[in-house]
Amino acid sequence: MSNVHMSFDEMWDKIMECDRSYDGLFYTAVKTTKIFCRPSCRSRKPKKKNVVFYDTISQCEEAGYRACKRCQPEVEHCPQIDLIRKATSYLVNNHHKRILLQDVADYTGVSSFYLERLFKEEMNETPREYVEKIRIDKAAFLLTNSSKTNLEICYEAGFHSPSNFYKTFRQIKNCSPSDYRKSKKEAGYAVD
Repeated sequence: MSNVHMSFDEMWDKIMECDRSYDGLFYTAVKTTKIFCRPSCRSRKPKKKNVVFYDTISQCEEAGYRACKRCQPEVEHCPQIDLIRKATSYLVNNHHKRILLQDVADYTGVSSFYLERLFKEEMNETPREYVEKIRIDKAAFLLTNSSKTNLEICYEAGFHSPSNFYKTFRQIKNCSPSDYRKSKKEAGYAVD
């Protein structure tokens, strides 16, 4: 399985949201407690300065961390979890490209029909919905942490048409990209 290419702040946002869709793609280790968790763990959130991210459970254990008893990151909940993780890591790492379901199926080594059915069962969304959510998450991060224009963010996040970007952003975040940036700026988030 390939590593996900996300910044520390992007991973931090995912653990603050308890986003289950990133489980298995990275793990959160807390220096002060020496415990590691899934991104979706509902335990009390640590201070940002005490967090380290790892790609695998073995990296966490080699660094001296033990598994969280609440989220049990070492326990697999789905027999096909490795296939789902491989598909999700492909989607996360290639969100900026035009992705066909067949591309993901070829990467994971299964048929597109089987992949979509299994993905929907495990993730409660299709691969297309998942990649759109990743793109919107990336756009929201850029809106909050950069001074790029909405159009620049649209293309950097992986959208190929501004109209689709605005429509999808509004569906997922319930506001326009400009309103989102404005609300975050008023809430005290730094925009470069």
